[in-house]
Amino acid sequence: MTEIGMRPHLLLLTTPSSYRLPAFLDAAGRIGVKITVAEDTPPALSRPLPGRLLIDFSDRAAALQAIRNLHANQPLSAILPVDDSGVELAALACADIGLPFNRPEAAAAARDKHLMRQLFARAGVPSPAFRLCTTADDLPALVQTVTFPCVVKPLRLNGSRGVIRADNPAQCLAAIRRLTALLDRIEGAGVHEFLIEDFVPGFEVALEGLIDHGQVRVLALFDKPDPLDGPFFEETIYVTPSRLPEATQAAICAVTAAAARAVGLERGPLHAELRINERGPWMIELANRSIGGLCSRTLRFGTDASLEELILRQAAGLPVDTLSREGQAGGVMMIPIPQAGILRAVDGVAEACAISGIEAVEITAPLNYPLTPLPEGDSYLGFIFARGSDPATVEAALRAAHACLRFTIVPAIELVPATVSM
Repeated sequence: MTEIGMRPHLLLLTTPSSYRLPAFLDAAGRIGVKITVAEDTPPALSRPLPGRLLIDFSDRAAALQAIRNLHANQPLSAILPVDDSGVELAALACADIGLPFNRPEAAAAARDKHLMRQLFARAGVPSPAFRLCTTADDLPALVQTVTFPCVVKPLRLNGSRGVIRADNPAQCLAAIRRLTALLDRIEGAGVHEFLIEDFVPGFEVALEGLIDHGQVRVLALFDKPDPLDGPFFEETIYVTPSRLPEATQAAICAVTAAAARAVGLERGPLHAELRINERGPWMIELANRSIGGLCSRTLRFGTDASLEELILRQAAGLPVDTLSREGQAGGVMMIPIPQAGILRAVDGVAEACAISGIEAVEITAPLNYPLTPLPEGDSYLGFIFARGSDPATVEAALRAAHACLRFTIVPAIELVPATVSM
């Protein structure tokens, strides 16, 4: 596998704004696999780029033909979705050209929260009670029939985008209308489906794993020490290893494995979100991709392998030396956007970096560009990374570093066409 002509050739499906892609490209360079990047691009913006395939993921027929043509000229060893947007296309393309991956039906369920909920319910996986609704329903009447507190949730957005808790009918109606406006902007005006779920109280965790022949191999379990009780669900701190009791951690792993089986996932990365209360773990969502943002930097395996290296090795059929993480505790803080506006300045980064245990502070939001917080937004101000002797030390370092940061955000001025009086 070390000869150039024998290198595995992987196609990565991603988006132009992906946080994850650079880490996958770095990992590919370290393990010596050839990469072609397929970028979700509207036809009007498509153009030839070396090493990149610019295709419209929503035009399935054209996208599959482009992948067939690539495979005919440069045979592929695997197709891997870097982001949620490529999960279904990867499964369809692999089925089309005969590469191992998840069945298209399983990939669709990993993307569509209603399909996912139905499969969980059928398999007896603990998850919130739900109902499928549409924006064309009689909404004032609908909200009178809801059990509160509830969560209004889009079917296909990720990163808690569009997810809103409501505690009474008025809040529920306002949440639906807010979600409708968001979906109109993203998908175009029309009738949209959405879920109303029971709110599950409890402590939230995230599980990172690799699925191998249908078996979930757990890589890390992250605690989320900040409460996620709404009305919006912006994630902040992830810390690993988990401080939960061993029996609780084992139950979390068992529920995650049952959820992956229910959906039908057979291989590839797994990111799962669960809540734990007195009744045990509840599966909130799972995805057939790795952890979001830059958060994977928190994880190192064996002598110094990244999460992306493990994922690429599995996809390419290369040996994976170890799934054991290095000894230290690690954590990341996704810096939340406190308000809408234009980011003018960021101060205190040097002070934050000087905090004991802080490895890096990366501000990813560009200056002089608008910021949009949740539930409409889909990004963060940046990321803080820490490492230490134990999870409590890591969490304290992240909070101290965040307290050093100061963001200058000014109101955005909406421009309107000028009128000329004659």
